[in-house]
Amino acid sequence: MSWQRATVAPSRTHHVLDDAPLYSMRFDDVLSFHEPGLAAARSGTEAFHVCADGSAAYTRRFLRTFGFYEGIATVISNDGWHHIRPDGSDLASERFVWCGNYQERLCTVRTTRDRYVHIDREGRAVHGVEWRYAGDFRESAAVVQGDDGLSTHVDRDGELLHGVWFLDLDVFHKGFARARGVAGWMHIDRTGRPIYMRRFAMIEPFYNGHARVETLEAQTLEVINESGETVLLLRRGDRDASCGARRVRDQ
Repeated sequence: MSWQRATVAPSRTHHVLDDAPLYSMRFDDVLSFHEPGLAAARSGTEAFHVCADGSAAYTRRFLRTFGFYEGIATVISNDGWHHIRPDGSDLASERFVWCGNYQERLCTVRTTRDRYVHIDREGRAVHGVEWRYAGDFRESAAVVQGDDGLSTHVDRDGELLHGVWFLDLDVFHKGFARARGVAGWMHIDRTGRPIYMRRFAMIEPFYNGHARVETLEAQTLEVINESGETVLLLRRGDRDASCGARRVRDQ
């Protein structure tokens, strides 16, 4: 299908396929196509979704639309944030202050009480717990933050995955998650345990067993393996670092 290979044009006014416009219409802004072959678009003050031929997928109009995930899209209406089906009909009647995207059949939303909950595909709150913050599910776990500001992981049933709390936390990626403790950033496994002894000022998720990190000392950039060992030095740290004639400065 053409929409699966189509990309957003650099102007963001339409989609292209093999460097050729996918349709003749032009919009003020478009996002990428997602299953079932619809893309968010905006024309003037009206937002909606379009098909691969550029035609509107339904007659309703919104303040803003986002991509479809698992067959459901987030939209903003005059009465709040909510979700719609591909035909433009509401998933549920409740409105929120903010909505995420469905991942692993659950979605994080922020209620009018400024509390985060996860809802199911019928738009109903699950788990019976409200959080200061709650993120998307990935690898059957989501990050949640308590009122004390600390974060942990919960499973799809809303139960604590490992019961360890951190200053900051990320979703799991290929079995490991980024976590920040008092001493700095580290990678943890699904039991909440660090997978090495070192701590860092910044870390990225592992990419095929390697991750880019910044050390706590002198802002040195390195690549480490899953044992925390340095496999490549990218930049020796220096707060007045320069690269040739290009000097780093605060913006």
